[in-house]
Amino acid sequence: MRAALIWGLRGALLAVVLTLAWIAVLAVVTPPPNLYMRAERARLGAIAHDWVPLAAVSPHMARAAVAAEDANFCLHWGFDMAAIRTALDEGSGRGASTIPQQTVKNVFLWPERSWLRKAIEAVLTPAVVTLWSRRRVLEVYLNVAEFGEGVFGVEAAARHHFGTAAADLTLVQAARLAAILPDPKGRDPARPSAFVRRRSEAIARGAETIRADGRDRCFQPG
Repeated sequence: MRAALIWGLRGALLAVVLTLAWIAVLAVVTPPPNLYMRAERARLGAIAHDWVPLAAVSPHMARAAVAAEDANFCLHWGFDMAAIRTALDEGSGRGASTIPQQTVKNVFLWPERSWLRKAIEAVLTPAVVTLWSRRRVLEVYLNVAEFGEGVFGVEAAARHHFGTAAADLTLVQAARLAAILPDPKGRDPARPSAFVRRRSEAIARGAETIRADGRDRCFQPG
């Protein structure tokens, strides 16, 4: 029993070391396609996905994504406790997942909700926030997020929906892309419903607020 316990502890320690090493590597190396991308490629035959550095993404898009998904992105340590408390009070988990949490799910885990996935996500998120810069977290998030059926990453999304590069997205276009993030297959940024139009207008105002009050400093260049 003692020997089994020792080997079990060694195995657990090795798993932790390897996981941290992999997270550290991905701080500078482009992550491979995640499980969901691979599944969609197998289902559809092909996907659109073009990786671009954050420097090649419109600042409007970076701020719009933060305004839509995680307004306190620069202020928390990976978990927005105020959003979590609000979600619990409302009886829903919607809105409580931060950009670092979503990035961990998209890069390292699987899309289906489960207590196991959430537990692993909770363990990995602080490690990612510690080993990656906030700019890197947002860069990876924008490059792996789904923006439509078979459309992954902001560059492919900009070209698919608006016929432009991610670097050239206007505030309105960026806000509309951010507005579809919770439901990328059910919403269309190029032909927005009344709801998406209202939502994108609110996101655009939020993006401008983030710029004005300095909550975008952590992902600014240099």
